[in-house]
Amino acid sequence: MRGLDLKQDELFSYTTLEQRIPNDHPLRPLRRLVDTVLASMDRDFDGLYSRRGRASIAPERLLRASLLQVIYTVRSERQLVEQIDFNL
Repeated sequence: MRGLDLKQDELFSYTTLEQRIPNDHPLRPLRRLVDTVLASMDRDFDGLYSRRGRASIAPERLLRASLLQVIYTVRSERQLVEQIDFNL
């Protein structure tokens, strides 16, 4: 079963994750482009996932994380999670 691509606005903080990232950050325009492309692939993703079972992580999230991993040349997913935690 395909999980939902829900946005988490707050992370146990008084500021949202969006507020932590500067408005002029170079990844912001890339994020808008990637979101547009992934939205156009929504029907394709739906066809790949079963309607039964436990919801998985949304493929959009996995693809966005993989893109960050490539952009920042992070060697592994575990290291990517550590980098995100450290940089927040």
